[in-house]
Amino acid sequence: MKLYSYKDLTKQEIESICLRQLEDDITIRERVSSIVDQVKTRGDQALFDYAEQFDKVQLQQLFIEKEEIYSIAATIPAEAKTATDTAYRNIKAFHSEQSHRENKIETMPGVTCWRETRAIERVGLYIPGGTAVLPSTFLMLGVPAMLAGCKEIVVCSPPQKDGKTNCYLAYCAKLLGIEKIYLVGGAQAVAAMAYGTESVPKVDKVFGPGNRYVTQAKQLIQSTTMTAIDMPAGPSEVLVLADDTANSSYIASDLLAQAEHGVDSQTILVATSSKIIDETIAQIQIQLEALPRQDIAAQAISNSYAVLVNSLEEGMEFSNIYAPEHLILSTDKFEQLIPLISNAGSVFLGNLTPESAGDYASGTNHTLPTSGYAKAYSGVSLDSFVKKITFQHISPRGLRSIGNTVEVLAEAEGLIAHKNAVSIRLKSLG
Repeated sequence: MKLYSYKDLTKQEIESICLRQLEDDITIRERVSSIVDQVKTRGDQALFDYAEQFDKVQLQQLFIEKEEIYSIAATIPAEAKTATDTAYRNIKAFHSEQSHRENKIETMPGVTCWRETRAIERVGLYIPGGTAVLPSTFLMLGVPAMLAGCKEIVVCSPPQKDGKTNCYLAYCAKLLGIEKIYLVGGAQAVAAMAYGTESVPKVDKVFGPGNRYVTQAKQLIQSTTMTAIDMPAGPSEVLVLADDTANSSYIASDLLAQAEHGVDSQTILVATSSKIIDETIAQIQIQLEALPRQDIAAQAISNSYAVLVNSLEEGMEFSNIYAPEHLILSTDKFEQLIPLISNAGSVFLGNLTPESAGDYASGTNHTLPTSGYAKAYSGVSLDSFVKKITFQHISPRGLRSIGNTVEVLAEAEGLIAHKNAVSIRLKSLG
């Protein structure tokens, strides 16, 4: 883990270490473009071929249906079932509160405007498999999609070695009322949902985190099709801001929790004392030894860094430039820092609030913007699955009130047909 002193860094150096661009981005773009083209032109056959190439599985069909899903779901361990039920309830409770009906507004006498929500009809959920199976992501995407009232929810996830899905994803599907899971992973899953194949339906918007290939595929299909995406969510990241009230073993566990996602995950420690940094680095080495995924976590840690700052306020200044996916405030003084936060995907306050709680069960969504996109994007919410449609109605009184304003502005822009659309109505009203 590299160490920087914030006061010694130039503005250009700060921006440089905050970049998440990787050297092989061009190579990844070329590979993803090829995969997307193959799925677009060859449909199901390309998906079968990629399952054999990437997942090492020869599939007989590209999906499993309700009866098989429910049979697999029945094998979930009792303790995992209880934990999943608790997470489901909390996520559902949090997202249910995001549904609000807006009031009608009379902007001037006789002119009434308002806005209503409509669910996106067909959405695609990508649930990563890879080095870690993520049923929590299924809940994070499936619950708001269900609450929004999406008519069709298409779920893609890489096949397991037996050519099926696992009991955890199957149980989530049962909870959510999903009756089909498509056994497709990676960039090819994104392409399949964007273009549609013989088996996989085309959707209007694709959701879900993933590696650089999945992120690249989402960005590519957004620019070449009419399919929207939730956000460019790539490799996971966390920034921990700590002072002397923090516990170094807690910090180390939070950094390692992100590091074990993948070798391209990034973990950043920003601290007000070198003592906290040294103690945390020592704790990381101790805790690494006990991790089954220690090789992955160690590589991620080696590509990460710590920043020494003079104050928590200075630390927040750096954090806002970095714009982390997850921001943990490991300090008793977190309340005073909340107003200073402008760029973050999700924030975890105090020394007893691990990011893992948000990943699984507290209720907030864990599909969040990475790579600095927290400067412009929000995490997934109920709003992500709906559209906002505006309405307006103008009465005779309203047309008389607003008519001249529209006529004058339309004529100023040289759009006389626009003016006439009002004038002809005013004339008919006498």
